[in-house]
Formats: sequence, C-alpha cells, structure tokens
Amino acid sequence: MSEQISDRQQRSGGVVERVQEMLPARFRRGAAVVPVVRLAGVIGAVTPLRPGMTLSGVAKMLERAFGTRNAKAVALVINSPGGSPVQSRQIYLRIRQLAAEKKLPVLVFVEDVAASGGYMIACAGDEIYCDPSSILGSIGVVGGSFGFQEAIKKIGIERRLYTAGIHKATLDPFLPENPDDVARLKAIQREIHAIFIALVKQSRGGRLKGAEDELFTGEYWAGETAVGLGLADGIGDLRSTLRARYGEKVLTPVIAPASGMLSGLLGRRAPGAGSLAALDGIAALPDDLISALETRAIWAKFGF
Repeated sequence: MSEQISDRQQRSGGVVERVQEMLPARFRRGAAVVPVVRLAGVIGAVTPLRPGMTLSGVAKMLERAFGTRNAKAVALVINSPGGSPVQSRQIYLRIRQLAAEKKLPVLVFVEDVAASGGYMIACAGDEIYCDPSSILGSIGVVGGSFGFQEAIKKIGIERRLYTAGIHKATLDPFLPENPDDVARLKAIQREIHAIFIALVKQSRGGRLKGAEDELFTGEYWAGETAVGLGLADGIGDLRSTLRARYGEKVLTPVIAPASGMLSGLLGRRAPGAGSLAALDGIAALPDDLISALETRAIWAKFGF
C-alpha cells in the first residue's frame, strides 16, 4: 500500500512540475521577479504634441509593476533632467504609496541624468544606483523668461494690457522688469526649494554626507562624486545588481505604457477628425518648435 501511495505522489509531483513548466516564467513558483519601469524625459506637460512625464501618464505602469505576481522588488530606470516640481513630487508620492501598500522595496537605476525633478523622483527609491558618468543632483528651483520691450519698440509695436488685479501682469515679457515682481517670484522659488530639500533629507536621511551649502545649491555631480556625497548608494547597472541580489535567473519584465489594438479602438476618432487633427497640428507647429527648443535646452544644461 505504501508503495502505491509513493508512486501516486511521484506521478502527482511530475504533473505539477510539467504544469509549472507550461506557465509563463513569472508565474512559476520560486521565480524571483523584479518588474522594471522606465521613467524618462522632461517632467510636466510641454505641449499637446510633445507631452512630458506626468503622474497621469505613468500611474498605470507603476500600479502594474507593484501588482506583479511574485515581485521581490520594483526597479525604476530614470533618465530625466527635471521639469515640473508638482508632477515630480506627485510621481514620488505615488511610488512611495505603492511601495508601502505592497511592502516592496524600490531600486532606482540612473541612466544619463537624474537631476532636479528627475532626482526628486529618484529619491522615491530605497536605494539609488548610477553609472560613473551619470549626472545627479541639481537640487534647486529655476525659472526664466525673456524681455521683449525694446524689440517691440524698434518695430513700432505698442503693448496694450488690461488687467483687474495689480499683480495680474507679473513678469510680462513685453513690459520692463519690475523688481517687486522678481522679489515675489524668488519668494515662491525659495518656498518650493525648501520643500525639495525636506524631501531629499527625509528620503536619504543619514546617508547624506555633504554639507547643506554644497548639496542644496542647485549644483550637480557625476556618479562617483554623487555616491560620495550620499546622493546615491553605489555604482551599478540594473542587470548586474539584480542578478547579484536575486540570483542569475531573476526575471525583469519591462512594464510598458498601454498600446496596441485595444487602445487604438478606445482612441478611435470620429469621421473627419483626421482632417481637423492635421489642421490643429499645423497650427501647433510654432508652439511645438518652441517646446522642442526648450526641451533641448533643459537637456543641454547637463551636457546631453
């Protein structure tokens, strides 16, 4: 009788093993899975034709990553020169909320740049790794404009502006710069800067090794120096780091934005919409060109 039971157990075990082999790798028992989400580009809405990274654009990817079966951690690959402080912080908060809810560690891997808002998002990681040539930091706030008042005078244009509210035309580029407007802008920047500094301190804690008057000036550093200052935890790439930690057979499925036939059906336009979209595209070309130049300028600041 015992021999028959043993034989049945062996057959049953063999069936289970065969079923396991038929399953996708990420569903097999014992398989270490670390889903990967790539967060790249300038942060914030740029133009309709050149959307930047926003919480609404990445939320579904993050939720899918943290909801992955058998996940041991979530890896974020970041390549961003920054942008909107609001969107940066909202993405940071969503990552931390999901990490706490799912009780999963977050490992961040910096590619070319994690600067300004990009570094704010990187701080959502429990650990940050980078390449020796990566750029990290730029913990500060920047804003800029142009002054066109002399240019419009030369070509005979008169600026006519009507407002209700004495500060409604603050920093109008077609009017002479007002020192009071600049003072108000700088006060807002200092407030946002303080929020950024507090977030970095809370996230990095005792790992920060540099002096505050060095770390929080808006300066940025290459990977090795950033590690020395405590802005990152080590030099390392995603594949090597995850294999060393979770084994050679660790699975790293990339969580991509939704696409394909279903999204195409959901986004199908009404008859004639194609022609209108083409006209809208032509009208938006000047704005899109300016947006492209601004985006290029942001990347160029960090040598890319």
